[in-house]
Amino acid sequence: MCNKKKLDAKEGSWILGGGWNNDFWGGELPSASWIDEISPRNPVWLIRMDGHMALANSLALKIAGVISLTEDPVGGTIMRMPSGEPTGLLIDAAMELVTPWVKEISVDERREALFRASKYALTRGVTTVIDLGRYFPGTTDELSWKDFQDVYLYADSSKKMMIRTCLFFPITTWSRLLDLKLQKGSVLSEWLYLGGVKAFIDGSLGSNSALFYEEYIDTPNNYGLEVMDPEKLSNFTMAADKSGLQVAIHAIGDKANDMILDMYESVAAANGDRDRRFRIEHAQHLAPGSANRFGQLHIVASVQPDHLLDDADSVAKKLGSERAVKESYLFQSLLNGNALLALGSDWPVCFRKSLHIYNVFTYSQTLLRLFSLQVADINPLHSIRTAVKRIPPKWDHAWIPSERISFTDALIAQTISAARAAFLDHHLGSLSPGKLADFVILSTNSWDEFSKDVSASVLATYVGGKQLYP
Repeated sequence: MCNKKKLDAKEGSWILGGGWNNDFWGGELPSASWIDEISPRNPVWLIRMDGHMALANSLALKIAGVISLTEDPVGGTIMRMPSGEPTGLLIDAAMELVTPWVKEISVDERREALFRASKYALTRGVTTVIDLGRYFPGTTDELSWKDFQDVYLYADSSKKMMIRTCLFFPITTWSRLLDLKLQKGSVLSEWLYLGGVKAFIDGSLGSNSALFYEEYIDTPNNYGLEVMDPEKLSNFTMAADKSGLQVAIHAIGDKANDMILDMYESVAAANGDRDRRFRIEHAQHLAPGSANRFGQLHIVASVQPDHLLDDADSVAKKLGSERAVKESYLFQSLLNGNALLALGSDWPVCFRKSLHIYNVFTYSQTLLRLFSLQVADINPLHSIRTAVKRIPPKWDHAWIPSERISFTDALIAQTISAARAAFLDHHLGSLSPGKLADFVILSTNSWDEFSKDVSASVLATYVGGKQLYP
C-alpha cells in the first residue's frame, strides 16, 4: 500500500471531487473505508463520472445522518455492508441524503465556470450547446433556475456569452417555464434560447441503476431503478406537452426506454397531433423492435457515441455478451427505422469547483486521480469518428460493427439533426441563407480524406461571423 497522507484542508471544510470510474481499476466499488484514514476531520463527497452515484466518507455520512436504520429513498439505493451499515456509496435519489449538507459554490465561481467551459468548447469547434441543467436524481430542481438567473442572464446582459445555449429545466417546474416562455418567448437573445423540460426514469449502466427487463449479471436480483414514480412522470409529461413544451427524458436501460416510448405514445394520443419532438436522452440499450418505434412515433434519439468507448469493456460483464451485442448503442438500427438521430457529448458546463479537487484514493499502490465531474469530453469531431468507427481504446476492431453509421449520417446527426432536435433548425445547424453564420475551419483540405479517416483538428471557430477561437 502507498503511504497515506491526511488532506491539507481546513478542518470541517468539505472536500469535493468526482469523475471516478471503478471500471478503470477492475470494477470493484470504493467504500468510505478507502478514504476515511486521510480525511478524519473533513467530510468528503466524490461523484462518479456519470453523476448517478457518489462516495461519502464516514464523516459526511455522520453529518447527513445516514445510518444503518436509514431507509432507501424512492428511486435511490444506499449501498450497505452485510451488517447493514452504509458503505459510503449512494445511488441516484439516495444522493439527496447528503447533497443538502454540501455548501453551494458561489455565484462568482459558477460564472467563472461558464466562462472557462465556453472558452474550451470553442477550441473544439462548438458554437451551440443544449444545457439540460444541474438536475440529477437526488438534487433539487432549483439549481437549473439559479444558474439561469445568476449565471446565464448575467453573462448575456454583460455581453460575456460566447456559446449559444438552449436551456432545459426540470419537468417538475414545467409551469414556471411555460410562464416564462409566454412572457419572453423562446428566443431571449442571440445567445439564449428557452427549450423544454427534462426528467429521468432510470439511472446509469455504470452505477447498475439503469432499468432492464433482466437482472444485472454482476449484481443478481438487481434490475436497476425507477428514479421517478412512473405515474407522476406521466402526469408531468402530459401537462407539459399539453401546454406546448418539449419534453426530454433520460432512459438508459431497455425497460426504461420501452416505458418512455409507451408513455410518449399515450401522451401524444391524448393531446393530439402536433410537432412535439419528444426526446429520449441516451436511448442506450434497446429491446428488440424498440429502435423502430422511435421513427414510428417521431421521437428524437439523443445519443452520445463516446459513451460506448467506456462501456464496450464493461457492458458484457453487466448484461452478458448476447444482450450487450443485441441492444447496445443501436445507431444504424435507429436510422433504419427513420428516427431523428442527434449526436451529443453529455459534457457538463460544470458549475462546481474545478480547482481544489484532491487526489484522495490510494489503493493497491495505484493513485487514482479524481477530476471534476465529466461524463464525456466535448469533442464533436471525436463523436463523429466514434459513431463511424466504433473502435474502443486498445481495441483493433469495431464493437458491434453492424451499428456503425456513415460519415454523412454522423455529420448530419451532429449538426442539422441536433439543431432540429431542439427546435433550433431555423436558426442553426447548416450554412444556409437566413441562418446564423456559425462555422469552423478544419485542418484538412480534402473532404474525401476527412470523410474516410474522420481525423482533423479545429483551426478556427466563428460565431455569428466573428472569430472567437483562437
